[in-house]
Amino acid sequence: MAEEKLSFEQAFTFNLLSKKTSTFQQDPKITRLLMKWSMLGRITTQAFNFDQPFQPYRWNDFAWNFFQDPCVKYNLKVLDNSGSWTLLGRDVTHVNAEVVPCTKVSVEMFDPIYSNDIVHPSGHIVKCYHEIHPNFDELRMILLEEDSDNYHKISADDRQEFLFRVFKHMVLGGELCQYEDVIHPYIDSAKIIYKDMVSVQKDPGTKEIRVVSTVLKVSAYDMSGLCYPAAVENEQTFAYLCIDPFKRHVYVLYHSFGIGDFSEKH
Repeated sequence: MAEEKLSFEQAFTFNLLSKKTSTFQQDPKITRLLMKWSMLGRITTQAFNFDQPFQPYRWNDFAWNFFQDPCVKYNLKVLDNSGSWTLLGRDVTHVNAEVVPCTKVSVEMFDPIYSNDIVHPSGHIVKCYHEIHPNFDELRMILLEEDSDNYHKISADDRQEFLFRVFKHMVLGGELCQYEDVIHPYIDSAKIIYKDMVSVQKDPGTKEIRVVSTVLKVSAYDMSGLCYPAAVENEQTFAYLCIDPFKRHVYVLYHSFGIGDFSEKH
């Protein structure tokens, strides 16, 4: 019966909200950090609206309709192999979408980082030895090394959360990333980006703030193979769709791993 019901549900159609800008992209402090982390000029956001009510169970339909939509096809930004911005402009034949848990309304999930000798009370990140990477630190150790002493201090569930993923993306940065000595810029920038992308609402019964967005991590393929967010997979190449069911807006957070801009472009 589910298949029969789905056949009667209309496809989502989309329109670009060209004047919608993200706070973090207008913030000079965040711009300087992204430049330092080799992400400036390679990370962007876009906003689209859509015409049908969204229910979370339709996340797969939504992702497929998004990449099939002509407005998306000719307006969705993507970095080409030369590092220049272009538009998707491809006939997508397959879409991978993953629902990303998104429940956090505070930064309490980062508490284990402060209580396990990963950062000093001052916020300075503890340096450590790594067999391969010079100038390594305990923060990247807990993010990357599953056999490290502290890795399991952050739960598997918390690691899946959208807020944690954004934080991790900021820490790892781009190809020529200059890492921070203190943790605050990472958490502060992750919070700002998270607030830009995610919508919240006060529960009328409990009065608690809760996230109402559905977040999808997406990739798309054409006849030649993977084409979005890039033709080559990398942990730091990503695209997330953040769906606000009440405004009927979807926000795209995109980054392609590489060498970022060394100066601000005006």
